[in-house]
Amino acid sequence: MMKHELKISSMQDKVSEAEWEARVDLAACYRLVAHYGMSDMVANHISLRVPGEDGSFLINAYGLLYEEITASSLLKIDHDGNILSKPDFGPHLSYGVNRAGFVIHSAIHEARPEVDCVIHTHSWPGMAVSSLDCGLLPLNQTAMRFLKIGYHDYEGVVLDLSEKESLCRDLGQNEALILRNHGLLTVGRTIGEAFNWMHRLELSCRAQLAAMACNAPLRYVSKEVQEATYKQYQPGTRRPYGQMEWPALLRLMDRLDPSYRT
Repeated sequence: MMKHELKISSMQDKVSEAEWEARVDLAACYRLVAHYGMSDMVANHISLRVPGEDGSFLINAYGLLYEEITASSLLKIDHDGNILSKPDFGPHLSYGVNRAGFVIHSAIHEARPEVDCVIHTHSWPGMAVSSLDCGLLPLNQTAMRFLKIGYHDYEGVVLDLSEKESLCRDLGQNEALILRNHGLLTVGRTIGEAFNWMHRLELSCRAQLAAMACNAPLRYVSKEVQEATYKQYQPGTRRPYGQMEWPALLRLMDRLDPSYRT
């Protein structure tokens, strides 16, 4: 077996049925982020709370590409960063948890108990908009969903536990946060909801950059229409985000490469 070769035994018989289902969903989410061009090699993280277990969540092993993550390759850690369970990666690939991933995700899971999933990306559109002083502009219907998006000022690579407080304060009760000079973050009560938020936030960033690149005057919508559109996107006015899309996205992953389920 070559040093870089990855062969992971199934964890299905070592976890509860609920945890296995969560693992399959999370592995699919990693593959989807890669499929839609939002991954950054082995960087970034998506976490999912373990059903029925207080204070633990699943996250990627630092060293795997998003497109090779499987249900069995995920790590289970607690809010203190302790690894509760991990697969055997072999003698040459002793993968662990990315420090920044632990700090960011544990902070949000602790502060927002209703949140099951947290997604953080470094896509080029997200990084570009995060570097603009104007931030995300309400230039189109999709972007108006993020009219009251949070912003978090850059404090360096997120390695210090002291940043947890400001990170959670800037996110507040929102579902999306722009990390200034860094990237994007979304949360959801389900994994489908969190992915829906991130997919739409990514599209909003791409659309803004395309419009600004035309070097022509931007067409703005009135404040009244912006607010009305924002309210139409809020809970209580429509079905929960991701509820309809997530089964279809799983079918897409099954067609492309069902190995995420292993």
